[in-house]
Amino acid sequence: MTAPTMPDPGAQIDVLRDELKVLKDEQRDRIRARDALVYSVIVAIAAVAGGTRLAGAAVPLLLPPICLALGWTYLVNDQKITEIGRYLRTDLAPRLSTLVGADVLRWETAHRSDRRRRQRKAVQLGIDLMVFVLPALTALGWYWMSGPSNAVLLAVSAGEAVAAGFGGWQVVVYAETGPVREVTP
Repeated sequence: MTAPTMPDPGAQIDVLRDELKVLKDEQRDRIRARDALVYSVIVAIAAVAGGTRLAGAAVPLLLPPICLALGWTYLVNDQKITEIGRYLRTDLAPRLSTLVGADVLRWETAHRSDRRRRQRKAVQLGIDLMVFVLPALTALGWYWMSGPSNAVLLAVSAGEAVAAGFGGWQVVVYAETGPVREVTP
């Protein structure tokens, strides 16, 4: 039986570089998809606002589930973007640094350590709530103020209010407005 050979460091670097490229591509694609969801909510708001004039008082009840679905998709993409960055900082960068004998992927850490990061994250939390939760609550208020047309729609609106509250809670939970904490594997 022959002793196992050590993998070629050059081949390891190539594999890790390929992994980095794939992850950065996924991160970029998720950022584009996430950011497009904000515009989708704006279009939905305009459609519901215009549709209310044409189709009736119950149309605002369409907006809360749209905001919830788009907001949840936004959160999932944002969380995956964050997790890719965390993996790059805490797993891939140390392995690459060991192989090349130098500090690598420094941007993955540097851009997270400025003194205004917490303020930026708090403002982003407010914007996320304004984009994905406030329109749903406003639509519900609009419907309730116009006088709910029947008991079924009133029950639907109550369920939507609970769902909007849940969505808002999830936006807050995922916000990561506190100090940067990394968990190294």
